[in-house]
Amino acid sequence: MTALRPERESGAHAYGGAGGQGSSYGGQSYEGPGAFGDWYGQETAYQGQRGGESWDAYAPAEEPPQAAYEPLLDDETVALRIPGPPRGAVREDRPASAASSSAASATGGRAARRKAAKRRHGRHGGTHKAGEAAGAGLGGREADDEPRAPLSRVEARRRAKARKASPAVMASRAIGEVFITTGVLMLLFVTYQLWWTNVRAQAQAGKEVSDLQSDWANGKRNPGAFEPGQGFALLHIPRLDVVVPIAEGIDSKRVLDRGMVGHYAEGALKTAMPDAKTGNFGLAGHRNTHGEPFRYINRLEPGDPIVVETQDTYYVYKTASMLPVTSPKNVSVLDPIPKGSGFTAPGRYITLTTCTPEFTSKYRLIVWGKMAEERPRSKGKPDALVN
Repeated sequence: MTALRPERESGAHAYGGAGGQGSSYGGQSYEGPGAFGDWYGQETAYQGQRGGESWDAYAPAEEPPQAAYEPLLDDETVALRIPGPPRGAVREDRPASAASSSAASATGGRAARRKAAKRRHGRHGGTHKAGEAAGAGLGGREADDEPRAPLSRVEARRRAKARKASPAVMASRAIGEVFITTGVLMLLFVTYQLWWTNVRAQAQAGKEVSDLQSDWANGKRNPGAFEPGQGFALLHIPRLDVVVPIAEGIDSKRVLDRGMVGHYAEGALKTAMPDAKTGNFGLAGHRNTHGEPFRYINRLEPGDPIVVETQDTYYVYKTASMLPVTSPKNVSVLDPIPKGSGFTAPGRYITLTTCTPEFTSKYRLIVWGKMAEERPRSKGKPDALVN
């Protein structure tokens, strides 16, 4: 325990005895018998110097009295003195929390000093970590918010080069862009083939139907021979709800891709017209895309009507047989007596041809029909179109 030191009295020896250098503290020296032995005497001396205050006034409730050591200045040997801050004052360069902690440590015991230290620094260096976090939050700048020094040219180039993508990364990006572009183009092409071609072809076929009906209503006569691509009749398949114009020839651009049905009328594939006394009236049409008029002819059953309407006559055929799959080179299906149809004698037949399976052109699907009725337009529509 360090006791408070009373002021010196002149003329007392510092280490016992009188005279010489220094003076004693409260009339007692540090040496000699009974210098610190009598606690009560020391307390009495202290009270004399502190104005009669008791030692118990400075002692905590749980611990022996403690006080911070403060050296006393000698008025005789020091010319000038800078007064220290008063007790309880807060230094301007120290935060209030630190000052309060110091004050608590000065006036309190060991437990108070520990609590003050924990508040200042944290149990595991929290203040240091908080400072680091604050520095990081400033984006790499100093805590006092000072600006960074400008980068040199070499350092700027080095950083720009580090940010630049490597050749492998650039190549992978280019390949990815090619794949994406290819995918988009393929999607557009499929949309065009499966949707837009149907829209356009059906519009063109509808216009051709209107033109034919308008010409027939106005009495405009067409010759018996027709130009390639010229429409001359209408095909009705009531079971499939199909009404489509029939044009001369099987050219893709001029006939089939415009949503119409083409008549085999050229070269070795030339077939008879509906008004012929005997023969095979052969027709071709798309099963998918471009209006797809023959898409569902595989659903036809024996006895289903197929009607060809011309300017003067309705020709009614009855479905007879079907060939689900055959080679595109099997032109015998267009013979006057078609092979595989089940017909054995000359007659008036109709043959419908299209691609199979759907969305391919690898094979051909064939449907045959036989003439059942020839009805002039002056007598009205046949029952197949009325019912």
